[in-house]
Amino acid sequence: MNRVIDVYCRVLEWALVVMLALMVVLVFGNVVMRYAFNSGITVSEELARWLFVWMTFLGAIVALKEHGHLGTDMLTSHLSLAGKKVCALISQVLMLYVTWLLFSGSWAQAVINREVEAPVTGLSVAIFYGAGIVFAVSSAVLLLMQLWRTLSGQATEAELSMSQESEDLAQVQALHLDQSQTFKKR
Repeated sequence: MNRVIDVYCRVLEWALVVMLALMVVLVFGNVVMRYAFNSGITVSEELARWLFVWMTFLGAIVALKEHGHLGTDMLTSHLSLAGKKVCALISQVLMLYVTWLLFSGSWAQAVINREVEAPVTGLSVAIFYGAGIVFAVSSAVLLLMQLWRTLSGQATEAELSMSQESEDLAQVQALHLDQSQTFKKR
């Protein structure tokens, strides 16, 4: 199952790259067209906005898998392993509940707006709300796997924190890990 999740997240990462490139081309092309030729790409604003929403939700899936969301472990770092497990279980159950709320709200909006057409592209507005559905289903699978690992005792102490203190700190830690591995090889 982990292999499937890894491949899925790799596909999402490539999709994020394509979406970002497409957004840049649409927005930059539209700016050039407006200032240089006094015209524009009609669909660029709408598509760029939809791509941004989809990028946000798909990126959140990858971040959840990699425990890349920012957080603080000021309380949990002082707890015993059992305390960390209890806090992890509580947070995983709460995240599953919020995921359910997001899924049910996104589903309801997608159903309501299925027949509504976007003003410029004419596409169904349900596509916009589909990002929430994809995120909720994907994150529920990841959270259930994390919950199982925590309940079965397979989760490491690092996995129990489920977040990073800051992006800068994560980069410094990764750099130190790379350097320590280099010294071990010598």
